[in-house]
Amino acid sequence: MEENNEKAEIYSQRVRAGKRTYFFDVKSTRSNDFYVTITESKRKFNEDNFSYEKHKIFLYKEDFAKFMDALQGTIDHVKSELLTEEALASLDTPYEAPVAAETVEAAPTYDNELKWE
Repeated sequence: MEENNEKAEIYSQRVRAGKRTYFFDVKSTRSNDFYVTITESKRKFNEDNFSYEKHKIFLYKEDFAKFMDALQGTIDHVKSELLTEEALASLDTPYEAPVAAETVEAAPTYDNELKWE
């Protein structure tokens, strides 16, 4: 029996942000519970080559509401208390969401857990 079903990827979205890329992935466990992984990937240069420094957060469904409230509260605080009017105005620039998010329909192969470009 294959153990890879434990980390079946259901949905993935990538956000490029300068030298960093964020991956938001929905995965399922063998018992069909869902969780989100948020991965930050940052390119690091060393002399003639580069590598990726990665940080990952696992967010379980029972914590979604608490996480969203805390994240929104933190962003609201920064916007209302810490940013200048000019900096706040630059945030109002429309963000173009990716045209289509990648949805995984077939069982994925697990040669590498995440695919990095």
